[in-house]
Amino acid sequence: MNFQIFKQFLILGCISFGGPVAHIGYFKKRFVDEMNWLSDEQFSRLLALCQCLPGPASSQLGFAIGYHKGGLIGAVLAFVGFTAPSFCLMFFAAILSSWWLDTQWLQALIHGLKLLAVIVVADAIVGMSKTYCTNLITRFMAVFSLVVLMFFPNTIAQIVVLVIAAVIGISTVELKRISKSKEKQSLSLAFNKRWLMMFALIFVVLSWSSYYPPNIQLIKEFYIAGSLVFGGGHVVLPLLQNGLADIINIQIFLSGYGFAQLVPGPMFTISSFLGAAAWQGSAFIGAVLSTIAIFLPGFLLLLAVLPAWETLCLKPRFNAAIAMISASVVGLLAAAWVSPIVTSSVTSIFDVFVVLLGGYLLRWQQLSILKISLLILLFVMTNFILYHL
Repeated sequence: MNFQIFKQFLILGCISFGGPVAHIGYFKKRFVDEMNWLSDEQFSRLLALCQCLPGPASSQLGFAIGYHKGGLIGAVLAFVGFTAPSFCLMFFAAILSSWWLDTQWLQALIHGLKLLAVIVVADAIVGMSKTYCTNLITRFMAVFSLVVLMFFPNTIAQIVVLVIAAVIGISTVELKRISKSKEKQSLSLAFNKRWLMMFALIFVVLSWSSYYPPNIQLIKEFYIAGSLVFGGGHVVLPLLQNGLADIINIQIFLSGYGFAQLVPGPMFTISSFLGAAAWQGSAFIGAVLSTIAIFLPGFLLLLAVLPAWETLCLKPRFNAAIAMISASVVGLLAAAWVSPIVTSSVTSIFDVFVVLLGGYLLRWQQLSILKISLLILLFVMTNFILYHL
């Protein structure tokens, strides 16, 4: 089973373009709809938790799915599998010239994978809306979230929308239908103190001084950024830029940001590029340690909170909040699907045709993501070859 976890996440890590929202769509389609590793309810609970914690939400979700299926080893293998393709590309981009990223055939290949992200996220939105938007108030919450985030596409608006969704969920729960035994059930929040203390200890030690050697300072900035940021890769960039201003040249930083837009998997692997470029010594060691540093706090917090989260999910009021948050996430996904996923990917009539065909094959013919990705790449590369003959 551990090998299967690694294999499945490695496959997704190779094709998961489109950012964290697209990753959620890939995970939903593969592990809920196709492989039945967890139910819709379990997926929505894990997704809600990852949306509420600092760190890379989509990578935390993958880590949580691996943990659900194979314990701590499964979680680590899920992370390694999903992150390895992006890590390798970012590492080699840091130590090699960038000529190969400017080649037209590679740009065409990347464009095909972006179209795949359009298809997968659209399918996820349709499937999740049928599961999580089952009555008038949840549909309203999804539309409300969509409208707000279309006009205010930032992390603060996202957090506010999720809080509003939770409050509405708690306020509208039908207490009359809750049995007294459930309502009086004692709530014991069993946080895993070992992981929580490890997170806090590392944070305190690294934050203790501003005069660490350059390599330790690099690790410090990545760990603190991973501890404080909500909203994923795009949000972590300003925080990293400020923290690393004295260590990394702005041109190197901007180059890393540019490369991060072109690779599959989590954008947090910009740390792989920056670690390799700025580490005093082995570039590979710098890339590995920097990558671990930025992902580690989010994973430690997830492991610390998971037991308490499972306990909270037994409470009717909390379940009502999760249901409303899940409906809100549908709106969040829809807003991100429109922009930047569709706006940055669909640029021609040919692209529209590919997206419609892929959507039909995924939703109504039940083809796997892997088969559809190969078909789309075949279409795109054939079109590219014919165009350049």
